[in-house]
This record gives sequence, C-alpha cells and structure tokens, in this order.
Amino acid sequence: MKSEETEEQIEEVLEHLWTLREQRVAAQPDLAGEPFQFDPTAAIAVARRRAWITGGREGLDLTPAGEERAAGIIRRHRLAERLLFDVIHLDKEAMEACACELEHSHILSEEATDRVCAFLGHPPTCPHDRPIPRGRCCAKFSDEVRPLVTPLSQSAIGGSYRVVFIASRSHQRLDRLAAFGVVPGAVLRLHQRLPTFMVQVGGTDIALEREVAADIFVLPH
Repeated sequence: MKSEETEEQIEEVLEHLWTLREQRVAAQPDLAGEPFQFDPTAAIAVARRRAWITGGREGLDLTPAGEERAAGIIRRHRLAERLLFDVIHLDKEAMEACACELEHSHILSEEATDRVCAFLGHPPTCPHDRPIPRGRCCAKFSDEVRPLVTPLSQSAIGGSYRVVFIASRSHQRLDRLAAFGVVPGAVLRLHQRLPTFMVQVGGTDIALEREVAADIFVLPH
C-alpha cells in the first residue's frame, strides 16, 4: 500500500471514530461493517502505534492525541463544505467530493483553515448542520481577514442579503424564524436597526430583537 494511501485511510478511520462519537454510537473493535471503501485493519494498526486510537474487545475510541488530530480533519472538511456550498454554490454531491479532496490533500494548512473560518464568519455548523470544531481563530477577535459572511446585526440599512446560516440552537427561535420565511437561502432587506431590527422577507415586514439578528448570518445579495 502506498504511504499516501495509508495516510488517507488513517484519516478516514479517525474521522469515522469522531462521527460515531458524535452520534453516541460505540465503535466495533475492528470497525467491521462500517462503510469504508477499503479494509481498515492496516490503518487501525498504524493509528494504534501512533497512539491516536485505543481500546480492545470493548470497542475503539480516540485518545486525546487522536481526538486533536480528528478535530483538525473534521474542521477542514466541514469548513470546506461551507465554502463550496455557500460561496461557490456547488450542489451537495459536488460539494462533498471536493471537500473530501481538500480534506486529504492538506492544501488547507492550519493557518489557511483559520483564514477560511474567519472569512466565513466562524460558522458553528456545516451545511449538514453538524458542528464544526472550534479553532484558535474562533477564540479571539481578528481583523486580519474581513469576513464575507457576517451577522445581520452588523449589516447596513438598505442592503439586500441572503441568509447563509442561523447560529441559534434554540428550536423555538428557529421555528419562529422559519414561520416568517427566515431560513437559509432566503433573501431579506434590512430597513431599520433601532429600536429593533426591521427586515422585509418576501413582501412581509418583521421585527427582530438585536440578539436574534445577531444569530442570522448573511451574505450581500
């Protein structure tokens, strides 16, 4: 097996263990029956030697070092999905294929990944609504890269914007916004910022509290 092929398969194993943990599903000791397009036995053995995974008959899991490695892979993949879907407008099938290539090719260094994250406004989730692991750039304010995707609360009056994602984890808030048509992909116009935010969506004017407007991330349309 070529070394590049081995490294890619190790990354696939780490990524899969991360995803199973997110889904609260126990990993089988040999990952038998999992949807790999290769036999993961050799990749598991190498990852064990590198102390990235642990476990025996009871199942596999990531070590702290493996978790850090997997978080970087997942972060690179999910940010690439955001970039390809929200900015380049690829369909989901093409988006997934290109994101996998970017994930394994390491074109995106850690610094480049942080800049993509800042450019996108530090999105909390990917287009599949799965969480994106936080990076160093998310913990500190940076003005080195002007974000393309910004909160509606920071947008200019009179502008027309397309909703990219809504950061709120409150189902009640998301349901309320959806009832007014404020969903990813919707186009809205900002009329007023004070005392409340007034936006027009599909011919209907609605009022939003500042904290709600801060959860809605938009692109100029």
